[in-house]
Amino acid sequence: MAKEIERKFLTRPRKWSDLGAGLVIRQGYLSASAHCSVRVRTYGDRAFVTIKGATSGITRDEYEYEIPLRDANEILSNLCAHPPIEKTRYRILFKGHTWEVDEFGGANRGLTVAEVELKDASEQVELPDWIDREVSGDPRYFNSNLSSKPFSSWK
Repeated sequence: MAKEIERKFLTRPRKWSDLGAGLVIRQGYLSASAHCSVRVRTYGDRAFVTIKGATSGITRDEYEYEIPLRDANEILSNLCAHPPIEKTRYRILFKGHTWEVDEFGGANRGLTVAEVELKDASEQVELPDWIDREVSGDPRYFNSNLSSKPFSSWK
């Protein structure tokens, strides 16, 4: 069984595009509940369907499969809940870990979240100086919830 072990953080303001162009991601949800979610994502010129189980602490089951880009675009347009999640991802290597920084657009514009995947839930990670605060346990920051309750609606 595949496991995702991930911590999630808000970031301090920074011009992320200084790191390069980033990779544009568009994703939508076919199903999203506390029990599991099923999403379709385009990631540059590739596409994936991902099934995630319920989160326990910072761990959850995750299964991901590549699908044809054309199929993903049709699913995103015709079957997924709207609005889709739009974001640009930047990857940053820091002290032995790869950080994925997502700068959101669309209905979640203004939100920037950094995630780091771990090998074990107890693994220690040194935080870069651009990290603000941890939101791993706050379900509002789950992408599946940002799809149904975008950041722009929080205010």
